[in-house]
Amino acid sequence: MSKKFIPYANESDVLHIGGLTVENRSDRITISGDIDLTHDKAGQADARALHQLLTDVLAKLDAANLPDRLPPPAVGSAANPFA
Repeated sequence: MSKKFIPYANESDVLHIGGLTVENRSDRITISGDIDLTHDKAGQADARALHQLLTDVLAKLDAANLPDRLPPPAVGSAANPFA
């Protein structure tokens, strides 16, 4: 990995671990997909990457003064550009 994934640092970083896609946001980390942690070196590497990601996320959360819950995101509408 050439660039370090810093949780909650921006709205653009994406990390891939096995079949998982991890999207960085300033107020949330979105993890989608699935992963098989196989009993081999590839599975070990994916498990280590996932462990590191969650360690980094928890460090950020533990260091912050967190609200009980985030407010729901603002939802707006836009004109249909194809109409």
